[in-house]
Amino acid sequence: MSREILLFIGGVGVLYFGAEWLVRGSARLASSMGVKPIVLGLTVVSMGTSAPELVISVVASWSGNADLAIGNVMGSNLANIGLVLGISAITRPLVVSGRVVTREVPVMLIITAALLPIIWDLHIGRLEGLALIAMVIAYLAFILWTAKEEGTAVLGEYEEFAREAVGLSAWTSARDIGLIAMGVAGLVLGAFAIRESAIAIAEGMGISELVIGLTLVSIGTSLPELATCVVAAWRREADIAVGNVLGSNVFNLTAVLGITSTITPMDISPAVLQLDFPAVMIISVLLVPIVRADSTIRRREGFFLLGAYVTLGYWVLS
Repeated sequence: MSREILLFIGGVGVLYFGAEWLVRGSARLASSMGVKPIVLGLTVVSMGTSAPELVISVVASWSGNADLAIGNVMGSNLANIGLVLGISAITRPLVVSGRVVTREVPVMLIITAALLPIIWDLHIGRLEGLALIAMVIAYLAFILWTAKEEGTAVLGEYEEFAREAVGLSAWTSARDIGLIAMGVAGLVLGAFAIRESAIAIAEGMGISELVIGLTLVSIGTSLPELATCVVAAWRREADIAVGNVLGSNVFNLTAVLGITSTITPMDISPAVLQLDFPAVMIISVLLVPIVRADSTIRRREGFFLLGAYVTLGYWVLS
């Protein structure tokens, strides 16, 4: 068992740095091609933090471990709001913009609710996967279009974060492409290491792959979101912290599940419909009164989100 645990920890480390290299290489390459930092902040950086969930889910589903794939997505979305956003608010209270209150949170709730009819028959087929991919394309178009209407303070926050987070500089295209290749390789190697160790740990402890996906794997793949959000919160860039969590949850439900099921249709455990999805929906709804109260997620509300994560996690696992 100790060997499997070390393999899991090593896989998480490789997965984390793979995502980091992929984001940096992609952002630098896009910047050299004239893409604005605001676009990088809204797309490349946010999507890059969801890359671990995508690769893990594709590898798991392709290998016949659909429970691990769906558990990873559900567990990550639960962790993003309860664990990541909770710790970020505890680090420093998050004062969010009106955009987050009126647009981002409702969009995340709508997309989360829209998953229910898709998984109702306990199966996600290729056609449904393509529908989810179409949803994420529409979402990307929406955030880029609405970004033009955003205030200069928020735009400046995203641009500054995008520049510093990925270290935009005059690298050559060859180095950027090499960094992207290293990132992809790290994601794939880390994903395979996590899959193998997670299955071995599940078998050794006598628990299901779904439970391992909801706990160890989902927390491990949420590390990029946690790192990004804590840094953003510490630097008083609340919109980055909250926007990254909401964007990551949307990408997980649409891009990750969509691409995974398009490659390999997935049969879903009844527990997902009975426990996992309701838990994700509940913690998503809990976020609404918190951000609408005074557009601030305070430390006590951060502790509340963290407590909700622990409580819902215990309910799902019990």
